[in-house]
Amino acid sequence: MAQELDVSGRLPESLTMNISYAQYREGFPGWNRTEIAPAFHRLYFIAGGSGSVVLNGVTYTPKANQMMIMPAGTSQMALTEQEDPYSRYFCHFDAQVGEWPLFSADSKLYICDAKDPEFISRTFTEMVELFHNGGPFSVLRLQACLFTLLASCLEDGGYTDFWKDFLQQTESSKLRDVLAYIHGHLHEPMEIELLADIVHLHPNYFIPYFKKIMGVTPMHYVQRKRMEVAKRLLSYTDAPISDIADQIGMQLAYFSRQFKGHTGLSPTAYRACTS
Repeated sequence: MAQELDVSGRLPESLTMNISYAQYREGFPGWNRTEIAPAFHRLYFIAGGSGSVVLNGVTYTPKANQMMIMPAGTSQMALTEQEDPYSRYFCHFDAQVGEWPLFSADSKLYICDAKDPEFISRTFTEMVELFHNGGPFSVLRLQACLFTLLASCLEDGGYTDFWKDFLQQTESSKLRDVLAYIHGHLHEPMEIELLADIVHLHPNYFIPYFKKIMGVTPMHYVQRKRMEVAKRLLSYTDAPISDIADQIGMQLAYFSRQFKGHTGLSPTAYRACTS
């Protein structure tokens, strides 16, 4: 079970996001809409007011200080009271893990009570200002705001099985055994043919299949995992560098070259910087 959670937790390595719109809006107009299925995800923070949304036939009544994620492709309707209309922060965004959508069109509304409404409000305000005013690093800061808000919504809502559900909803679940094998055998020689055989694919098909889901080729992924293990061992143990190379299945000279190419530092220099 621990291995499964560890594997699923590594999927965001190929997660990409893009914000297409961000705004704060008050009042009746702009909320009430007939059934649509937008091609983008919606993220909301309700500041006040009352009303409802219908997503894939299920009715919800968002309240003040709640966040919600409305996945792209879902059937959506929205209503609010003219006497007490919603005040809301919102953004439209795309999100994928490799080629796979982060939220599927057959999923539910992700809704939660924000544990720190003032923090969410500040973060959303920053996102809206960055989107409209720009700046030399606005893209980076926008991404940071979106990641923070999505994580807050999923965490505050108790969606602890989100990545497990994601695995089950996509073909990426077929890679769990491959990833588990890689993580358990980093100290051994790793052949594409062996990895491909785990999912019963020819190596010529397995390589693009793996890259489509994980964002990198199988051997690039293996090398990255080996370097992560090496960095942990260099930082937190006194093991000789030759022993660390052995533990990840690499000759010392080759390990040193690969490590420097990966980090910009030799293993000895990296250990000196982190000790």
